[in-house]
Amino acid sequence: MMIKEISARNYFLRAFILTSALGVLLITACTNPEAVDEKDKFPQYEGTDLGLTFGEEGARIKVWSPQAESVLLKVFEDDHPDSQPFREKELAKSDRGTWEAEIGEELIGKYYSLSAKIDGTQRPEVPGPYAKAVGTNGLRGHILNPAEAVPEGWEDDASPPLGEFSDIVIYELHIRDFSIHPESGMEHKGKYLAFTEKGTTTPGDIATGIDHLREMGVTHVHLLPAFDYLSVDESRLDEPQFNWGYDPQNFNVPEGSYSTNPSDGAVRIREFKAMVKALHDAGICVVMDVVYNHTGKVEGLSFDALVPGYYYRYREDGSLSNASGCGNETASEQPMMRKFMIESLKYWVEEYHIDGFRFDLMAVHDIATMNAIEKELRSIRPDIFIYGEGWTADDSPLPENKRALKKYTYRMPGIAAFSDDIRDGLKGSWSREDSRGFVGNVSLLRESVKFGIVGATEHEWIDYDRVNNSNAPWALEPQQCIGYVSCHDNHTLFDKLTIAHPDASEDDIRKMHILAHAIVLTSQGIPFLHAGAEFMRTKGGEENSYKSPDTVNRLDWSRKAQHADVVTACRDLIALRKAHPAFRLGAAHEIRARLKFLPSDTTVIAYHIDAPESDPWSEVFVAFNGGHADKETKLPEGAWRKAWRGSGSVDDSEEISGSVSVPEKGAIIAFKKR
Repeated sequence: MMIKEISARNYFLRAFILTSALGVLLITACTNPEAVDEKDKFPQYEGTDLGLTFGEEGARIKVWSPQAESVLLKVFEDDHPDSQPFREKELAKSDRGTWEAEIGEELIGKYYSLSAKIDGTQRPEVPGPYAKAVGTNGLRGHILNPAEAVPEGWEDDASPPLGEFSDIVIYELHIRDFSIHPESGMEHKGKYLAFTEKGTTTPGDIATGIDHLREMGVTHVHLLPAFDYLSVDESRLDEPQFNWGYDPQNFNVPEGSYSTNPSDGAVRIREFKAMVKALHDAGICVVMDVVYNHTGKVEGLSFDALVPGYYYRYREDGSLSNASGCGNETASEQPMMRKFMIESLKYWVEEYHIDGFRFDLMAVHDIATMNAIEKELRSIRPDIFIYGEGWTADDSPLPENKRALKKYTYRMPGIAAFSDDIRDGLKGSWSREDSRGFVGNVSLLRESVKFGIVGATEHEWIDYDRVNNSNAPWALEPQQCIGYVSCHDNHTLFDKLTIAHPDASEDDIRKMHILAHAIVLTSQGIPFLHAGAEFMRTKGGEENSYKSPDTVNRLDWSRKAQHADVVTACRDLIALRKAHPAFRLGAAHEIRARLKFLPSDTTVIAYHIDAPESDPWSEVFVAFNGGHADKETKLPEGAWRKAWRGSGSVDDSEEISGSVSVPEKGAIIAFKKR
């Protein structure tokens, strides 16, 4: 609850002290009540050698299964689900609930499964949660050393240098969508290797693929889930199949359907690394969308097979809780689940050179775990970028004050959250197709957009009673706020605007589309773009396309030529942002000192920035008009030059003063030279 009489900064301080104290007092397990006592007695293993490890003395396998009476290792010649093992071996009981065995050199390249006997019953065969290489459909582990599966030049791979977090521009992308269109010009359609192809074009000679990403100027590509997931049958890749991948199976293994041979664990690993290297070579960092909050199913997967009841949360009646909306939720507060998440994330950083992580439904996880993750990752990569969705899909047994919710972002200083405030403020509510936003002439959402412009930080010019999804600032610093207007979820921006404005002309939709992105790309915080939004991507009006066919989900590269003006506008706005520190102030106190909102019409948001010394502009004037008519808006004193008018760059030689006409559904950006 926000106490209006105190400042937001004091509110943050008091809330932090209060919730920290509560966190010490309210240490309650959020799992099946009948199993709490047993779980509390489970020994915690602190070593870092779970799964298959390779050293000078050969390979070893080690699993944590404290309830097990025995653990059986089976070894197979191939990964066919019907093949029989040629060797079976009981793992030896070791310390702290672990079981282990040596793996002879003659078994390298073979496949394996593990099965625990618990309460006299042999549990399902699984590769184990720490598996790092698997065969087809992730059913069997592959005995190989990931460090030896590398593409050419991998030893020289290096992440692009990052100045400040405020310099980041994120581009969210599904691996299959990127290249699968017949006119993508890419040979390895739907595969990791499509990212390694340079010089690809449409039949009309328009750049596609990685050249397009470089052309746009984005700094980070956010890949939708790319670790091994359940919903695509890798044995039938000659048949059309699609899924976003939010149904994880093996968390430490690249998804097989994006490789050229899902049966061979080394191929998956090598081709994933080749993709990362190609993006790094293009000057682009790689963010993985990670889904540790649930598994694609429970029964038959590694967590439940080896330690039943431990890794998940349960309701009071003993049923699985479902804050993920996908049938289950993991228990991040359990020590060994927290350990698993940290070690898995570190593995992706160290083995695959990943530069950042986006946490799906981050609020299913507890705040303590998220802060522990940030601390561990920052110790090996100080420039790692971590962000997530600050909400859940349903209720959880985890106490509300422990959840990594958006409103508690200030309690996670090194982590960012998505701003649904500016998202819904710009285009209207995600949950109502007919809902309109600021760019559609809804002045009531003006304050929500202003809140997004200051990166969800404390600012005296924001009336928090009128912000749509928040009643207080939730970001300590602007880099904790991800500003966006669309993503893979729900309608594309083009579809949303088209549905909500059935009488709008094509030109009106184009203007609203560019205006929304102009606001996102000039706001403080971190801007985030949905792949294809720069050429007005459409999914034919489909709202939830998580398993829809390629015809719905693919990037239609022909639209790049059809909407070249929108592509140019987005590209120029990114370049403008990168050229001028005024649009990416790195500290909340700077935003409060330098950015002042100005009096304007109810359909207009106007503000002035006193630019920092590093900016070639000394002052900046910005005005956005979501209304249906041009609006005359007063300029601050002095002579100004336009950098942007309407929906595009302009010749900046003309001087203006006094007032300026802000075009309907358009923007004015003006400046004074230093």
